[in-house]
Amino acid sequence: MEAIILAGGFGTRLRPFTFTRAKPLLPVLNQPMIAHLIQMLPKKVDTVVLAVNYRRDQIEKYFCAHDYGKTIIVNEEPKPLGTAGAVKFADQFIAGSFFVLNADILCSLNLAEMLRFHEKKKAVATISLWPVENVSEFGVVDITKDGNITKFVEKPKVEDAPSDLINAGAYLLEPQVLNYIETGRLISMEKEIFPQIIGNTGRFFGYKFQGYWLDVGRISSYISAHKLLLEKQKKTFITGEQCTIQGKLVYSCLGTAVRIGKDTTVQSSIVFDNSTIGNNVSLDHCVIGEHCEIKDGAVLRNVAVGDNETIEKQTTLENAIVWNQPIPPGYPDKQIGNVIGE
Repeated sequence: MEAIILAGGFGTRLRPFTFTRAKPLLPVLNQPMIAHLIQMLPKKVDTVVLAVNYRRDQIEKYFCAHDYGKTIIVNEEPKPLGTAGAVKFADQFIAGSFFVLNADILCSLNLAEMLRFHEKKKAVATISLWPVENVSEFGVVDITKDGNITKFVEKPKVEDAPSDLINAGAYLLEPQVLNYIETGRLISMEKEIFPQIIGNTGRFFGYKFQGYWLDVGRISSYISAHKLLLEKQKKTFITGEQCTIQGKLVYSCLGTAVRIGKDTTVQSSIVFDNSTIGNNVSLDHCVIGEHCEIKDGAVLRNVAVGDNETIEKQTTLENAIVWNQPIPPGYPDKQIGNVIGE
């Protein structure tokens, strides 16, 4: 069985860290985000197709060095193709029912149970569903008692909402779905293909799950994901090898060979490999890239510091992105230094 992981795109909302790395390789508890997804796949899935575009070479290099017990195919798109276009571009690797997962969503979904549900319902398509409080911010599903989805309603008023369930970004599809998708153009699975399947087959189902669901697409949610996963593991921090810690860590994650100085507090923050945090530093809801130096007495709150940057002594920063190097050629033109979004 196959799974397609949608791992293309630049990850602009996670800049400056995606200036230097592919978004799926961003570490979550010191493992690439995409590794968490591969580990949640059922044993029945023996082939994983990675739909990539930006920094394909990094992703290939990582999987050449790491074995997850599955065949990994890096399928580079010639241009951005959207969720459906990326799936169609991988059709040569599809032999039967297949999963489609978004690379920036981490959740407690049990994919083996979702597969059993899909087979029991004889579904053409099954999507994961997650309950939300504010339905007016999302597209919600109109769903029958047996799980059959009859339509999507985009950002309804609370009183008009048919349910509180939204598309949670994991799909289980039959090969016939590929026949709905044109080759070679940018197509949205959610907006263009799913409504056709609902109308033509009546076999479009939703699988509800509980636990947690995180869209790790922004700096704020990237930090929140670490805190939640640490809580799930009943830990207040995690560190890589060869770390030197003289300060205090609270709901934080350190990579390999990180140094934390005396009287320093790291609160709800992530520090990547080979970075040095000086004495009497305060980091609060920050992400610090690789090979950075945060010098003595600095106070940072809601700050993202890109790889190879230095923060001078006694600097105070809040709600900032630090990047003083050239933006990689071809990266979308986005303003640097804006406030980190929620």
